[in-house]
Amino acid sequence: MLERLGEVIRKATNKIANAIFLDKNLVDSVVKDLQRALIEADVNVSLVKQLTDKVKKVALDERLKGIEKKEHMIKILHDELLNILGEYKQLKLQKGQNRIMLLGLYGSGKTTTIAKLGNHFSKRGNKVALIGLDVHRPAAPEQLKQLAEKNKLNYFIDEKEKNPLKIWKSFEKQLEDYDLILIDTAGRHTLDKELISELKELNKTIKPTESILIMPADIGQAAKTQAKEFQEAIKISGVIITRMDSTAKGGGALTACAETNAGVYFITTGEKINDIEEFNPSSFLSRLLGMGDLQTLIEKIKSVTDESQQEKMQKNLEEGKLTLLDVVEQTKSLSSLGGFDKIKSMIPGLGGAKIPENLIENQEAKIAKWQHIIKSMTPEEINNPELLEKQTSRISRIAKGSGVATSEIRALLKQYKMLNEMIKTGSSMDMESGMPSQKQLQKLAKKFGKKMRF
Repeated sequence: MLERLGEVIRKATNKIANAIFLDKNLVDSVVKDLQRALIEADVNVSLVKQLTDKVKKVALDERLKGIEKKEHMIKILHDELLNILGEYKQLKLQKGQNRIMLLGLYGSGKTTTIAKLGNHFSKRGNKVALIGLDVHRPAAPEQLKQLAEKNKLNYFIDEKEKNPLKIWKSFEKQLEDYDLILIDTAGRHTLDKELISELKELNKTIKPTESILIMPADIGQAAKTQAKEFQEAIKISGVIITRMDSTAKGGGALTACAETNAGVYFITTGEKINDIEEFNPSSFLSRLLGMGDLQTLIEKIKSVTDESQQEKMQKNLEEGKLTLLDVVEQTKSLSSLGGFDKIKSMIPGLGGAKIPENLIENQEAKIAKWQHIIKSMTPEEINNPELLEKQTSRISRIAKGSGVATSEIRALLKQYKMLNEMIKTGSSMDMESGMPSQKQLQKLAKKFGKKMRF
């Protein structure tokens, strides 16, 4: 996300901090780099000028000297970047039933975002239902059904009915049992009168607690107009920006929402069900500056872990009975977090680290092999993997039984050793999530480097 901008901001702050003298040439160089990077990230030109003018003003202020001036420049840069990203707006569920209506034009990613949002809140103990009221796009009900079934979410659709109000009323009684109802509405290529009329009717009948606009990051400066139009027509309460992982510049959508006072609740950063995170401007900027974002990492870990499995894992750890089945479950959880680039940007000090590509990606085949290996083991071997190293004949037997090379079995044993190492390093594992702490991740990244194989 906006990697180029983050790199330029980090270099700019380092240039200022390390400079002996803040002369005009240095200031001009920093300002030009910032202007270029912000405009490339699709940030509004007037906002770019506003930010860089303030940085220049501090640099030329004769009342400030030496370190005081440098610190003040860096603070102004940080504060102005935070200002253009907008205020932190958290989506908080109220007591009783919550009805969240999701709005957006064609191609914005409404249906996939509904599934991600449903999964997000379901993992946090809410009873969630998805309902499909998009009667214009033929594939919408089927897509919602597939996403819901794949991720074990409750859903309500009627593929035959073409009146969204009738669909809502037909399921209204059944929906009373749920804490959170996520409503998929129709889209259009533009916000025309017909769409506005339909959404207003739904709004009047459903009485949503939140009306959220879904916008793709690649919309750029057009986000400002779209947010304003939806705000005037439907009174949206917030925005979710999708596709922040793509080549989209992202800055336009983020800053435009801030300008229209339509706060960004979430951003989505990939195609996987867990690729959604709360948008906290301060945390987002922290990641851009290479300072990490541990709170978001903890939230992402919680979103990919199964509560019952983690309780079992916690008990095993407390009793010192780590098994190979625990290793496979933890690898699955880490794999679900997405690419290591996404994770490392959230860990302080690892943002700029050179990590081998595809460190966590494409793990399905490896996990499947490990599961075959475990099926060829005795219960004693699963619970006490050390036996395999003491008796190599066991490894040969398991390799034949599972149809894999002995190197695959040794790779699983290596993973087991590494997880044990995590438990032994400094602080204990986060027992709430069953995952390694940030301190352990930093130590392991330094210790194992290219040897790390999730």
